[in-house]
Amino acid sequence: MTEHTGSEHHDRGRDTRARLRALALQLFAEQGYEKTSLREIAEHLGVTKAALYYYFKSKEDIVRSLVEDYVVDLDELIDWAAGQPRAAATRREIIRRYLEIVARGAEVFRMLQQNQAAVSSLAHGKERGALFRERMDALIDLLSEPGGTLHDQVRAASALMSVNYCCLRYLDRAASQEELERELMDVALELVGVAPANTRA
Repeated sequence: MTEHTGSEHHDRGRDTRARLRALALQLFAEQGYEKTSLREIAEHLGVTKAALYYYFKSKEDIVRSLVEDYVVDLDELIDWAAGQPRAAATRREIIRRYLEIVARGAEVFRMLQQNQAAVSSLAHGKERGALFRERMDALIDLLSEPGGTLHDQVRAASALMSVNYCCLRYLDRAASQEELERELMDVALELVGVAPANTRA
């Protein structure tokens, strides 16, 4: 008789939670947040609704968990950058890491955009907006010169917003995600006054 360790149960639970979130994200994007039920998510995953409740009590809990992952990634980036010298190399690495975070969360952002009316009315909708604004303000400060002018801050904000918008807007127009990320990196670096990695003819 095979005995299962606590870590095996934990790993299986984490895998089930990850698959549940991925499936919910797919269904929210394909047929809409409001038209997707917890029962449908459970049926697609092949578990009971009661089993699903073990991980998430509501669809809103699923959306919150997806957003929290993004916020955690931003917090880690901000904490790292705050301990680095205010130099071009640091700005370059902030942009690189930020682009990775946005690219990794692109499907979540796309779903939020597609279901904007529904998810903005959720209880944590205003909280989500405040969380994003706080982190954007912190990154803008870190990308600007100490005591920087409004012009510096606008350039830093433009760099971050261009990554956000274009990562979603142009993915299907680029030959590959790598090409799009390379172009976004160059443009964002120019905006924060760092020489792009690529040399243009």
